[in-house]
Amino acid sequence: MVCQKRRTISSFVGKLFQRNSIYVATIFGGAFVFQGFFDAAVNTWYENHNRGKSWHDVRGRFVEGADEDDE
Repeated sequence: MVCQKRRTISSFVGKLFQRNSIYVATIFGGAFVFQGFFDAAVNTWYENHNRGKSWHDVRGRFVEGADEDDE
């Protein structure tokens, strides 16, 4: 069973490294997908970590306060 898995993985890796164009396309595709997941994860963490401190969280307080000063 382990030998069969090893052969399957070896076959896949062999096909991946067989042509340079496939290898480069796999790297670029993987980097593109990883970038999307990483960006979403960092944005989620940042929004949760800074809840109540961001402009879109406190904007209402300043906009409402500015209207009262104009009168």
